[in-house]
Amino acid sequence: MSIHKPMPISGVSSNKIFNQLDAFKQQDPNYKDARVWSLVYYLNDEHQDFLKESYFKFSCENGLNPTAFKSLKKMENEIISAVADILNGTDEVCGVVTSGGTESCLMAVKTYRDMAKDQRRVKKPEMIIPESAHVAWYKASEYFGVKIRIIPLKEDLTPDLKAMKKLINRNTVMILGSAPEYPHGTIDPIEEMGAIAQKHNIPMHVDACVGGFILPFMEMNGVELPKWDYRVPGVTSISADVHKYGYAAKGASTITYRNLDYLKYQMFVQPNWSGGVFASSALLGTRPGGAYAAAWASLQYFGKEGYKKLANETYQAVSQLKAGIEAIPELSIMGNPQGPLFAYQSNDPGVNIFAVGDQMDAKGWQVNRNQKPDGLHAMVTAHHLNVIDQYLADLKECVAIVKANPELANQGGAATYGMMAHIPLRGMVKKKVLEIYSGLYKAGGGDMDLAAQAEAEMDDTETKKGLIDRLLTWYVNRQTQKSTK
Repeated sequence: MSIHKPMPISGVSSNKIFNQLDAFKQQDPNYKDARVWSLVYYLNDEHQDFLKESYFKFSCENGLNPTAFKSLKKMENEIISAVADILNGTDEVCGVVTSGGTESCLMAVKTYRDMAKDQRRVKKPEMIIPESAHVAWYKASEYFGVKIRIIPLKEDLTPDLKAMKKLINRNTVMILGSAPEYPHGTIDPIEEMGAIAQKHNIPMHVDACVGGFILPFMEMNGVELPKWDYRVPGVTSISADVHKYGYAAKGASTITYRNLDYLKYQMFVQPNWSGGVFASSALLGTRPGGAYAAAWASLQYFGKEGYKKLANETYQAVSQLKAGIEAIPELSIMGNPQGPLFAYQSNDPGVNIFAVGDQMDAKGWQVNRNQKPDGLHAMVTAHHLNVIDQYLADLKECVAIVKANPELANQGGAATYGMMAHIPLRGMVKKKVLEIYSGLYKAGGGDMDLAAQAEAEMDDTETKKGLIDRLLTWYVNRQTQKSTK
């Protein structure tokens, strides 16, 4: 029997298709009730309908050729102008709309690699990024052959600038700072980093994919924040996602540069293609017109006053959550988060934070995990203001359950995350995760349950022949011995 599901021979009615689409959603995260703390930036059904209609009006248009659909180029120009405005840029700031934060990050690396190659003949490009930088920068490194040099973090989870200075050399093509960084919500010391970058004449990119559409409005509301945007002289480019706190439809991000001298290195031109002279401004060829339209529409719909209101509600939610978590004796907030993201950890050896996450998942919350240090993560939106009390009550109860049942640290997701986070041979972990993750894409598709697969492998003597499996087993045994002492 074939593992593939064949295409229907005859067409299916639209009503049946819509019913199937609704059925597909049944096991998806419940983001409409604010139970999800990542991935989705949702306000309400009214706003979703507005985005749907805006997207639909340009669902067939293609941003591949800016001279063809002038409507899309006009929207892109106005989106970039609005971004330059809220990021305190000059009239020279320019850029493009991309498909998401990852594309924006990739484009910055490609740009500065090519710029350094052209202007300084750099053959072995390197970029300097904090340990807390988003994983997209590691992807960019792998894709574009730019070596990463990592700035270690200090105890407060900010980059060690003394260490950063020592990493700079003739091969350095860019320096990265985040506003805020994703794991802990900390705004990197952009002013200080920018001054160092400017002194060495090295471009500096600020990853504000998360913060770009909320930090400016928090500041407009009177929240004191460090300078991180184009007011910092050393900053040469910024990425900011419209589909996050700009509440546009996915996928819409932006990358802007201080001036065209930088942006031109992002462009791709092939004059000798048999299909004609070809030029492209970013990674994608075809660029969905609906994403442009929904992003432009969101900016018009909210305006600065609307975004200030959303930022205020988000700030209230974040503040209440952090205060409530700090009031639980076994927990503490990591670092000094100043934006809409934060992470928290256990400061009680008897409370495994990953086991707390398992208990929260069981109560219907979708909670993300951090490592180095271990913790739980929250990406907060205005929509979460409605569930703060319930979240905190459940969290307090989950902490009590884990404290009373320390064996929960060696079960389910807690055991798996603990293993993956702490096994010392990271290359082995990478190989194992790749093996499991790639199974999702086998012919016909697959499921991924890390906890179930890890437990199954530990019960299977055949798989224990591999080094990674022995490491997993060793770690579980070690944790079990520690818990019984």
